[in-house]
Amino acid sequence: MFYTSAAILVLEILAGRLMAPYVGVSLETFTGIIGAILAGIALGSAVGGRLADRRPPEQLLGPTLVLGGALSALAIPIIAVVGPGMSADPISIVLLASLSFVAPTTVISAVSPMVAKLQLDDLGDTGRIVGSLSAAGTFGALAGTFVTGFVLVSAVATRPIVLGVAASLVAVGLYLWVRLAGVRPHTGIAAVVLAVFGLGANISGPCDAETAYACIDLVEDPAREGGRSLYLDGLRHSYVDLDDPTYLEFRYFRMFADVATVLPPGSIDALSIGGAGFAFPRYLEATRPGTSNLILEIDGALVDFARDELGLVLGPDMEVRIGDARVALRDLESDSFDLIVGDAFSGRSVPWHLTTTEVMAELDRALRPDGLLMMNVIDGGENRFARAELATLGEHFDHLGLIAPPADTVGRLAQNLVLIASDAPLGDIDVDPLDGVLVTGQGVVDFIDDARILTDDFAPADQLTADF
Repeated sequence: MFYTSAAILVLEILAGRLMAPYVGVSLETFTGIIGAILAGIALGSAVGGRLADRRPPEQLLGPTLVLGGALSALAIPIIAVVGPGMSADPISIVLLASLSFVAPTTVISAVSPMVAKLQLDDLGDTGRIVGSLSAAGTFGALAGTFVTGFVLVSAVATRPIVLGVAASLVAVGLYLWVRLAGVRPHTGIAAVVLAVFGLGANISGPCDAETAYACIDLVEDPAREGGRSLYLDGLRHSYVDLDDPTYLEFRYFRMFADVATVLPPGSIDALSIGGAGFAFPRYLEATRPGTSNLILEIDGALVDFARDELGLVLGPDMEVRIGDARVALRDLESDSFDLIVGDAFSGRSVPWHLTTTEVMAELDRALRPDGLLMMNVIDGGENRFARAELATLGEHFDHLGLIAPPADTVGRLAQNLVLIASDAPLGDIDVDPLDGVLVTGQGVVDFIDDARILTDDFAPADQLTADF
């Protein structure tokens, strides 16, 4: 009970990492995974109970664990084959999670009622035995959760962990098969199990490097010798020119640069929330010598990757603080930055806890009275998230602006929008019309319309960006 519950929780946590390159990381992703796992637990408990009443549990436990381990290993090739054809919509997420994890979870969960039946020799001990087994299962789930989340994910790649859990289930199952049933498994069964593990072990991950937070791909630009595109979980997050940090491939980076020109010439103090390829901090460093860049980045392994592969050089004027930006904001001094850049993403959405009015109050506190805040968001359709985020910014800043996509593309697909906020007038921002259209004043009021302000109690960022 302890180990099977632990194994299920390990699979549940790692399912998000396995699926992220294909369907992204969002509330919908984890909702779909949790739903699929719970469905498997419910189905396995019901089926396992029926089987335990019909056949001696001694004959069932070993084969059940072997099958559960084999199906756990099979989840890897299933995701590798089916995943590329999936999108980030809820139906695709639930379908991929169900195809990959309902079967192994069902089989592993069937062990619990079998063990209960095996232990129940006297109905007078029913309460004690069922309670003890339930407690053991719960403690196992806790162990699987804590060990995976706090230790394994940061130390070992995802696929080896899944294969290790699957192999241990098979090993325990084979032992119980011989010990309890007194039967040696047929060689054909061993061959099938080995084939499944071989298939899982020979499927390489879809990325160049894996961290606790992202699957990283780095793609060279054939048209530009130093050009590198950085992909995180299949989404292109940054473009860096190793030879020319002033080259800005991304449209929203160019819009960032347009906004930053209204600040007085010379060095500035800049805060970036989210690092990725560190393209814009490098741009500020190159175009405004002496600028102090502080970057808040949650993924320390991504920072190491940027240093090794993207030429990131850290020092007194290019500092990275590792950790969740929401926590780090509390330690920032008041009135300490001329420019704050919001460019943190989880999939295609800004992490919800970085979108709320409570966060904007902290950013307003850290920004100097004549400073600028600009924020990259991805939205489309009715732009519900961008409208809500602007409304939230308006709770704390006197002047707002928006650089929207060119008029002929608005609403047709998801695109980057740059939100601007300041306590001082925005000044004359010159935007290339090929990159976007600047909206200020009444245009911003009309754009926001009746959008609801985001708070720590209400910030459905993933859902608001899901209507395009």
